[in-house]
Amino acid sequence: MGRVTVRRPVRRLTAAGLRQRPDTLAAEEPLELRVGGKALAVTMRTPGNDVELAHGFLLSEGVLGSREDIATARYCDGVDDQGRNTYNVLDLTLAPGVPAPETGVERNFYTTSSCGVCGKAALDAVKLRSRFSPATAPLAVKSDVLATLPDSLRAKQKVFSSTGGLHAAGLFTPDGTLVAVREDVGRHNAVDKVLGWALLEDRIPAGDLGLLVSGRASFELVQKAAMAGVGLLAAVSAPSSLAVELAEENGITLIGFLRGESMNLYTGDHRVLV
Repeated sequence: MGRVTVRRPVRRLTAAGLRQRPDTLAAEEPLELRVGGKALAVTMRTPGNDVELAHGFLLSEGVLGSREDIATARYCDGVDDQGRNTYNVLDLTLAPGVPAPETGVERNFYTTSSCGVCGKAALDAVKLRSRFSPATAPLAVKSDVLATLPDSLRAKQKVFSSTGGLHAAGLFTPDGTLVAVREDVGRHNAVDKVLGWALLEDRIPAGDLGLLVSGRASFELVQKAAMAGVGLLAAVSAPSSLAVELAEENGITLIGFLRGESMNLYTGDHRVLV
């Protein structure tokens, strides 16, 4: 497995002067996802939980609906300049009867760590219809429970504590228990990892869980929540206009600026119990 963090020398300038010291950086490496030996996508990610990432990605693309849809997942040969396996190529084999994802001109097979839909070339390829309706998700959470979640998430961000450079996503129960937390340089990758965890744990559709993200709520994150049947998405920062529109279309409760006891309820406030 690749390194989660990397140590590099840095020259630090402060009011006290200039000094050199080692600094811990969040690792960022490419992961090529293949399905049946055929390249599907390359994403820049923090190494770790790659199988979850692949499952979550394919779930959010509408390829998977359950863990049984994947027969095998294995790393392919890929070596660095010293002959060591990079673990940067992951090949998944679909179970018999599961349709392969389309790999035509609508996708150019590359996403950055900041954008999970940048590889889509047309709007029709961006908007997807979920097989699990978030509108029927039964989750309801008290506002005072929601207020505790950002601090709980932050306490579980082990790599962020040493680097300050990672996003986080967590799945939580109505009582505020975080059942899974994942970190990544890409916020969409962090979400794919926790949704992949849910898929592998047979928790999809995840209508009984809420999704918390450490940054802003973008269109792509709302769509990923919808594809997993998640009915509530809470973000520490702001949502985008398209995120609010998509949440409303799908019956998702969207919360932004979740900080302390204050929060903005953009859609679906019936799931927030005051």
